[in-house]
Amino acid sequence: NVGYIAGVFDLFHIGHLNMFKRAKEQCKYLIVGVVSDEGVRLNKQAEPFVPFDERIEMVRSCKYVDEAVKLPLDFCGTKDMYKIYHFDVQFSGSDYEHDPAWLAEKEWLEKNGSTMVFFPYTQSTSSTKLKKAINSKIKE
Repeated sequence: NVGYIAGVFDLFHIGHLNMFKRAKEQCKYLIVGVVSDEGVRLNKQAEPFVPFDERIEMVRSCKYVDEAVKLPLDFCGTKDMYKIYHFDVQFSGSDYEHDPAWLAEKEWLEKNGSTMVFFPYTQSTSSTKLKKAINSKIKE
């Protein structure tokens, strides 16, 4: 079976690695979609710390990842990627588990023969926390 994860993976950390490992334990082939720099600017109104080429190379180099792909700038989420890759399961962090948009995508996947699995969010580390720590050190 095929698994799928999407993300920015800016400041790759142990939480990302844990999610890839858990996902790979539940699928034979793991595809990871990486948001482009343009996509980060458009969707998060922020500049990525790490350029796309470096982020995708880190993801691609992870032993749990079978394929790393650049998410199209105009992609509209799970539905678009499902239509391309026909994955059996999408994995995400539990920080999105109660998000109405993600729940709608989960419902859509289930109607189309796939599903979505949420893994526990790694509380100790996040890209947001790392960026805040870096920014506070820079300002000192």
